[in-house]
Amino acid sequence: MKLLTLASSLLFAVALSAADAPKSVYDVPLKDIDGKDTSLKAYQGKVLLIVNVASKCGNTPQYKQLEALNQEFKKEGLEVLGFPCNDFGGQEPGTNEQIKEFCSLKYKVTFPMFDKVVVKGPNKDPLYQVLSGPTSPFPGDVKWNFGKFLVGKDGKILKRFEPKVQPDSPEVTTAIKEALAAK
Repeated sequence: MKLLTLASSLLFAVALSAADAPKSVYDVPLKDIDGKDTSLKAYQGKVLLIVNVASKCGNTPQYKQLEALNQEFKKEGLEVLGFPCNDFGGQEPGTNEQIKEFCSLKYKVTFPMFDKVVVKGPNKDPLYQVLSGPTSPFPGDVKWNFGKFLVGKDGKILKRFEPKVQPDSPEVTTAIKEALAAK
């Protein structure tokens, strides 16, 4: 009987924590690069390209392509969103201020940047729990810096692009155009 009670309590606790977990990218509390509380609610109805970024990575030149996408498709409803991450080889060691300055000066980044996040492992940020957790259509830890998730206007995760996939590749730009054209 004790075992049954313990099992029931455990199931209840798991169900309760799952009920408290964010259901969509819009429900996740975040901080922007300046440390201000925010969320992605302001981007509802837009197509989002969410990218974990780093300043000292072989993929860092992708910032240029991400900014070009931002400029090309912003008026049509695309928002490129950068989430600095230091999970891979310590390639984002800087403070938010240093990251912001680097992105601005080196790559002329104008798209929104956010506070550093953890994208893998037991301390995974709630946003990345939604993007790559077990209930995501694309589950599994992010493999490296510059992993990309495309989110539709309705908040559904449409595609996942691995870090080596260039932001200006036909695979990415076609998916963006399709998402922008969707009702």
